[in-house]
Amino acid sequence: MSLKYSRQREEIKNFLMTRKDHPTADVVYMNVRKQYPNISLGTVYRNLTLLADTGEILRLRVGDGVDHFDADTSPHYHFICTECGSVIDLEMDNIDSITEIAGMNFDGQIKGHFTYFHGTCGDCCKKTSS
Repeated sequence: MSLKYSRQREEIKNFLMTRKDHPTADVVYMNVRKQYPNISLGTVYRNLTLLADTGEILRLRVGDGVDHFDADTSPHYHFICTECGSVIDLEMDNIDSITEIAGMNFDGQIKGHFTYFHGTCGDCCKKTSS
């Protein structure tokens, strides 16, 4: 699917590429507005949805009720801090074999998985130990 070029969509994608904290649509909106003061929150939401639906960005649903967005579409895993809610990329070996393991006693066809790791991030651990 070929999309008509949009400066606003390009700016949204460029903003996401500068971030590693997996911002929400509201954070994207507040930042893109600096460049495009007339952009609406609805336009940001529509473009984030379009970019996610076409696979140009990732939409993460981490259980906090809002979508987070990630410009890194390479296969990787995420850690969610149960204290501060931050979403952090995990550097680790690929665990795609989990799909095969899950399929061993399942008569359907598994096509993939989403795996999130939960716990306390390093910053929150430091706060509680001091």
